[in-house]
Amino acid sequence: MVGTLLFPAAAWAQGSVTLYGTLDMGFLYTNKSLDVATGQNSGKQAELISSAMEPSVFGMQGQEDLGGGMKAKFKLESGISLANGGFDNSNENLFGRQAWVSLWSNYGEVKAGVQYSPFILALFDSDPRSMAQFGSAITVYANNTFSGTFNSNAISYTSPKIAGLTASAMYVLGGVAGDFHAGRQYSASLKYEYGGLMVNAAVDDESNSNDAAVNGSFFTQPFEGRTVGVAYRFATVNVKASFTNYKGPQMVVDGVTSGGDSNVWNIGFDYFALPELDINSGVWIVRDPHDSNNHSMTWALGTTYFLSKTTSLYAQIGVVNNHGADVYGLDRDGAQEGVKGTTMGASLGIVHKF
Repeated sequence: MVGTLLFPAAAWAQGSVTLYGTLDMGFLYTNKSLDVATGQNSGKQAELISSAMEPSVFGMQGQEDLGGGMKAKFKLESGISLANGGFDNSNENLFGRQAWVSLWSNYGEVKAGVQYSPFILALFDSDPRSMAQFGSAITVYANNTFSGTFNSNAISYTSPKIAGLTASAMYVLGGVAGDFHAGRQYSASLKYEYGGLMVNAAVDDESNSNDAAVNGSFFTQPFEGRTVGVAYRFATVNVKASFTNYKGPQMVVDGVTSGGDSNVWNIGFDYFALPELDINSGVWIVRDPHDSNNHSMTWALGTTYFLSKTTSLYAQIGVVNNHGADVYGLDRDGAQEGVKGTTMGASLGIVHKF
C-alpha cells in the first residue's frame, strides 16, 4: 500500500499536478444551544470541531500547456471532517466541493463540472472575514440556502480582466430525464478593480427548479440571490460592505425553519496589524422585508497569528441576536442554528495547509 501511494505521488510531481489541503481543528463554546425538538435553549455547549475557521479540505489540481497560449486545467476537491474522518463542507460526495476540467486562454476560461457559482464567489470577495466558518457571510448563507455553493452539471465562462472588469457566467443543467427545467440554474457576476477599489455585483437564479428529487436539500432548492459589494484597501486595511437579498422557500430541517426572504447588510474590515498578525471583524444585519418582527444581527471578531507560511493559530469571538422566526447561529459546523435572544460564543484553533 505504501509503495502504491508513493509511486503516483512521484508521477504527479512530474505531470505538474499538485496535492493540497487545509486542516482546521478547533474548540467551540457558545453560552446557548438549540434543542431541535423544542426549538428552545438547551444550555451551554463546548465541543471540539473540524473547520472552526476554514473548511478542512483535501484535493489535487494540475494543468498542461497545450501551446498557443492555451492550457488545460483540472481540480478535484473533497471536504473532510477532522472530527470523524467523514465528508464535511461539501455535497457529501467524494469530490463534492470541486470536480472540474477547463480550457484557459487569453480569451478567458471555460470550465465544466462541479464548481462554485459566480454568486458565491462574489459573496466571498465582499466578505470582510473571508467567509470564516464562524460569524461571517457563510453562517448567514447557511441559514437561507446552500444553493449555488457546490454546483453539479455546471458550465461556466470567466473573461480575462479588461480595463479592470471581469465577467463570469454559469449555467447548470438539471440532469433530470424528461424535465428540462428541474435543477436548472443561472448565475453571473461582474467585478471592477482599480487600485485599491473593488466593486462587484452578482445574481443567482434557480427559481425554475421544480423536481422533488433535485430539490431535497439546501444545495439544490429553488432559490434567487442578488448581491452588490464594495471594498477599498488602505495600505494594510481592507474595508468591505455589501447588500444581499436571498429568496427561497422556507424549509424545516431537524425541526428548525430556515430560508424565506431575507435582506442582509454587511460592513467590516480586515487589518494586518503585523505581517504575521491578521485582525478582521464584521457585522451582518438580516431583516425579513415582509415581516419586520423577523430580524437578526451577527457580529464577530477574529485574529489569526501565522506561525509559518503553512501553520497558523486563531481566536474568534462573536454575538448573534435573533428575533421572531430567525434562528441564525455562530458557526457553520458546530452551531449553524441558534435560539431567540442573544447568543455569545468563541472558538480557538489551529490551521495547517500543505
